[in-house]
Amino acid sequence: MKYIVTLNGKNYEVDVNELSEAIVTNISDAVAPAVPAPVAAPAAPAPATPAPVVTGNGTQIKAPMPGAILKVNAFQGQKVNEGDVLFILEAMKMENEIVASVSGTVSQVLVTKGQTVDTDAVLAVIG
Repeated sequence: MKYIVTLNGKNYEVDVNELSEAIVTNISDAVAPAVPAPVAAPAAPAPATPAPVVTGNGTQIKAPMPGAILKVNAFQGQKVNEGDVLFILEAMKMENEIVASVSGTVSQVLVTKGQTVDTDAVLAVIG
C-alpha cells in the first residue's frame, strides 16, 4: 500500500507491505506539493479577573496547588469543624479535598465553582 506522509512540512510517498511487523520498504519524495493547513485566528485573551479582597478576619484557607474548583461546600455564616471538606480542587486530573484547618464560622468564601486558582490563593476565611 502506498501512503503520503508529511514530515516537517515535506511530503513523502511511503510504500508499506502488510506483515506481522510494519517495515518501510521504499521512501521517495512525493510529486504533489504540500498544502498548508488553514491557520485559526488566535483566541482573544480572557479578561483579567481581579483577585478577591479578603475582608474577613481569621484563618485563611489557601489552595495548596494551582487548579480548578470543582465543588464548593462552604458558605458564608456556616459553622465548620476542623477537617470538614470545604472545597474540591482538581489539579493534574486528580480531585483534592481542601479541608478546614480550624473549627469556626466561615466569614468569607472567595471562590466559585469552575474558577481556576493559583497556589496559595485564599479560598475562604474561617473566623
